[in-house]
Amino acid sequence: MGSLEKGVIVRVIASNQNWVEGNAVQQLEQTSKLEGITRAVGMPDLHAGKGCPIGAAFLSRGWIYPALVGNDIGCGMGLWRTELKAKKLKLDKWAAKLQLDGTWEGDAASWLARYELPNDLFKDSLGTIGGGNHFAELQAVEKIYDADACSALGIEKKWLYFLAHSGSRGLGHEILRDHVGCFGKAGLPDESTEAKAYITKHDRALGWAVANRDLIAHRFLSALGSDGYKIFDLAHNTVTPRDINGEQQWLHRKGAAPSDQGALVIPGSRGTYSYLVAPTESQVASQLENAFSLAHGAGRKWMRSEVKGRLSAKFRPNDFFKTDLGGLVICENKALIYEEAPQAYKNIDIVIQDMVDADLIRVLAVLRPVLNYKTRRR
Repeated sequence: MGSLEKGVIVRVIASNQNWVEGNAVQQLEQTSKLEGITRAVGMPDLHAGKGCPIGAAFLSRGWIYPALVGNDIGCGMGLWRTELKAKKLKLDKWAAKLQLDGTWEGDAASWLARYELPNDLFKDSLGTIGGGNHFAELQAVEKIYDADACSALGIEKKWLYFLAHSGSRGLGHEILRDHVGCFGKAGLPDESTEAKAYITKHDRALGWAVANRDLIAHRFLSALGSDGYKIFDLAHNTVTPRDINGEQQWLHRKGAAPSDQGALVIPGSRGTYSYLVAPTESQVASQLENAFSLAHGAGRKWMRSEVKGRLSAKFRPNDFFKTDLGGLVICENKALIYEEAPQAYKNIDIVIQDMVDADLIRVLAVLRPVLNYKTRRR
């Protein structure tokens, strides 16, 4: 679907088989009315957020909107190839060794310095996953569709792969909180001193988020006696300048993966497959249509506040510690184990198929979660 009103293009990339709640579409349309917005695109994982939708990308002329990036600036996903062999799963043994909730006991100052960040910048949170839908996960290659493309990325069935989904933690929260305290959810003229100050903080948070995912991978894999080779790291909560037909605009992504930075993993839930995909050649030539973005996951089907009520009569917390695909889940928080239940998410197969049908992506491989870490905190 799409519309053109006063030069603003609003589009939702979703088929009739895909369930997109009306409130999410209303949020997309309402956000498109903000001053300077030229394009608002909902991805197949579109769902309602706090005021603005998640799973969406927005282009603006002359204005920057911190609220459209959200409080987890730089949230994204990184993928690593491990030295762990897929045929030698030791899930119970590995699970017993993992503890990623506490402050890292290593040299945080030196770690931050590698990324040219202040050596005390939220160092106590460095290397931690956070709550919500963040996770650290070992994955096996279930099926390869494009052997050459996978080989070029280092994707082989013999190895396990590690996927980290996290962001800038308290740093991003602080940046948005300060903005809202001064300006509410209003935008900033992009030439203003305030906008330039926000972009400086935003870019620092992006770097911190990368450093955080790298350290999560280091902590996780070190606990299992493995090293890792990073294949990619891509953020899906950002605002960046883009040249649009010779004019600078601002691309805001809120839960939208980049379609212009190569291959990426689009996960479903802890109990469903993830997809390794690559943007199609035709999509690369016309990325403005999808605002240079793709779905970043399956997208929520149910609000967090309603999940336990829907599932608790049928499932106990212990029922979620092993998935239908045979994977283990480490989540000792009884509220979160319900909130992040696979049933709370939309069908990832439909989300992927919608993008394939729109000629945005091609599937390279299917990945199966074998060990998902959320939290040890009750």
